[in-house]
Amino acid sequence: MLRFSDVKYRYYTDLFEFDLNVEQGSVVAILGPSGAGKSTLLSLLAGFIEPESGDITIKNESLLSLAPHQRPLSMLFQEHNLFAHLSVAENIGLGIKSNLRLNEKDKKRINDAAHQVGVDDLLQRLPEQLSGGQKQRVALARCLVQQKPVLLLDEPFSALDPILREEMIVLIQALIESEKLTVLMVTHSLQDAKALASHYAFICQQKVLSHGRISGLLTQENPPELTQYLQAVK
Repeated sequence: MLRFSDVKYRYYTDLFEFDLNVEQGSVVAILGPSGAGKSTLLSLLAGFIEPESGDITIKNESLLSLAPHQRPLSMLFQEHNLFAHLSVAENIGLGIKSNLRLNEKDKKRINDAAHQVGVDDLLQRLPEQLSGGQKQRVALARCLVQQKPVLLLDEPFSALDPILREEMIVLIQALIESEKLTVLMVTHSLQDAKALASHYAFICQQKVLSHGRISGLLTQENPPELTQYLQAVK
């Protein structure tokens, strides 16, 4: 469904090389040490940066000629990126139209998404009036209204306390199933990976060194770099 084919990206002296296939409906935890290239992989997929060679495809259609907003994916960041001067409803509405010229059908999509994530009673509030968990739910609703088949998660739980973290994991689990989403999730937490992911991709030395089902992560014979990483993050 989603494929990195011999993708090369150069940042100063670092050369990142990615080959990865992601099946439709799978949830892939992107694991690896800091600086290995996890966020670089997401940025390439999202279109924030462009490779010097290779191709990135979704359903055999190349993404490389598409601007970020044209790509069939949405992204939830660690920092929720809400606009302080806009209401919750308007922040969600940005996922539909950047000029916020919303019709009644658009407003219904906003209400439906807000209801899905449990913020439908907060639509007129400003971000400063929300808790950290509520802000993250609003950002997730903005992803949902885009109605795109691929969701990218860039360490979305790392700033949350353990209780909010568990609530968000349960919520995203339910949304993945109900919306039939394909997900790539950058995380440093094995606990989060095991809770959400069906598969993993381990990035080290600026490339995908290992990938497979999450259930086999701790039981199969792994590259020494992955074994060392797993021991460090336990």
